[in-house]
Amino acid sequence: MERIDEKRARLVQTLFPAGIPRLWCPLLTHYKKDGSIDFDRISAHFRHILPFVKGFLIPGSTGDGWELNDGETKQVTAFALRLARKEGVSLLLGALKRDAESMKMAIADMINLLGPAAAVGAEDRIQTLRNHHVCGFTVCPPEGKTRSQADIQSGLSEILDMGLPTALYQLPQVTGNEVSPETFGRLAGTYPNLILFKDSSGRDGIAASDTDKGGVFLVRGAEGDYARWLLEAGGPYAGFLLSTANCFPRELKTLIEDLERGEREKARILSERLSAAIRDVFALVNGLPCGNAFTNANKSIDHFRAFGPAADANDGPLLHGRQTIPADILAATGAILTRLGLMPERGYMESAGAATA
Repeated sequence: MERIDEKRARLVQTLFPAGIPRLWCPLLTHYKKDGSIDFDRISAHFRHILPFVKGFLIPGSTGDGWELNDGETKQVTAFALRLARKEGVSLLLGALKRDAESMKMAIADMINLLGPAAAVGAEDRIQTLRNHHVCGFTVCPPEGKTRSQADIQSGLSEILDMGLPTALYQLPQVTGNEVSPETFGRLAGTYPNLILFKDSSGRDGIAASDTDKGGVFLVRGAEGDYARWLLEAGGPYAGFLLSTANCFPRELKTLIEDLERGEREKARILSERLSAAIRDVFALVNGLPCGNAFTNANKSIDHFRAFGPAADANDGPLLHGRQTIPADILAATGAILTRLGLMPERGYMESAGAATA
């Protein structure tokens, strides 16, 4: 009889014939002045990242996945599906809801966007997902600080029982709880469709534990100190799914390649620069009344990556809560990027002929 880890490996090979990307980006969602989604701007941003990143989570927390209403989520998902099919990237669809029933409904809505073949047998669903470059659906534990591990396991089992490839996202900043290593081990040992695990907690409890991961692909989502966390540096993670891949895709890809070549000192130096930028910008946006730190810090940095050193002459980026990032935060962000040598000479939005989807 085929073991669970063997079934998982076979599913992964089907969904990722070239292997799972080591660097993933939860793409930002940009808005026009009237608050509607700016798909031209998202497209230009995506194409700037594309040479360096081949895996995307849309919508993720950094892309306002928790704040988007159902209509906005549908718009963003449909747009992401078009991009993924056109460019051949791997796409995780984020069903970021606060309880299992809402997650299942969100996944069903996303499946409906794939066409009728996605609603039939398991093999047809997997083939349809592959045809659309969708490699799975991302869910968090059901929300609640007082939830027991039994409750968390039960809620996640409801999702995994759908039989779809699934990525589990540890995000206690939103859910108020964490999947324990023991619960993760039971899920991984039961469900071959649990294929990826992302941890943004900063505690790395599951990755650092001796729980059998069963071949689940582990990616780190917490920011900072990047060079020490990958397998080549003796860390527990196979890759990154980082909000800062929105702003530093080239640098993060270079860091991974340095580690792959055994150039750990080069990776460490680059990691220190990136970590300093993220630490300082995250501190700047900490008091903003809407959005989350991942979104707000990356929109502040992306403003300069998009428009270059003169970005302060442009209107600041709009958050989902309809607040513009204040000018003083943007000015301080620009100073940080300049000090650390991370300010581009020219922004990607200034480049002639920025393509739209």
